[in-house]
Amino acid sequence: MYTRLLSTHAFLYERSGGMIGHRLLGVPTVLLRTTGRKSGLERTSALVYVADDQNPKTLLVVASNGGANRPPAWLLNITADPAVSVQFKRQTYEATATAIYPGDPDYDRLLTLCDNNNRGRYSRYRAMTERPIPVVALAPR
Repeated sequence: MYTRLLSTHAFLYERSGGMIGHRLLGVPTVLLRTTGRKSGLERTSALVYVADDQNPKTLLVVASNGGANRPPAWLLNITADPAVSVQFKRQTYEATATAIYPGDPDYDRLLTLCDNNNRGRYSRYRAMTERPIPVVALAPR
C-alpha cells in the first residue's frame, strides 16, 4: 500500500510539472532522477528533503529505504554516477549527489535536520536496521 502511494505521488508530481505533489503526508518532497547503474535508464524517486541550514542551496535526502536492511536502489545509482537531476516544485536542475555516512564530521548535524523535518521517522528507521543510513547532499552544479 505504501509503495503504491509513493508511486502515485511521484506520478502526479512529475505529470503536473511540479504543480501537485511538493508535499506528501505533510512533508516537502523533491523528485530525484538518477541513472540506473545496470540499465542506464533514468529512474525517478520522490523523496522527503530539507535544505541544509549552513548551505540553503543544498538539499538533503536520507537513504533510509523505510528502515529496510538493503539500501534504496537510488543510493546505489548515485554511488555509480553522482550526476543527478532534481525537481523542486516546478524547477528542475542538475546536481551532484554526495552520500554522508555515520562517522563523517557533519553526519549527526545533517541527520538531525532531516529527522526533525520528517517527524522523527529516520530515528525509527535507524532502530530497524543495522545498515548505516546515509544522508545524501544534493548540491546544484
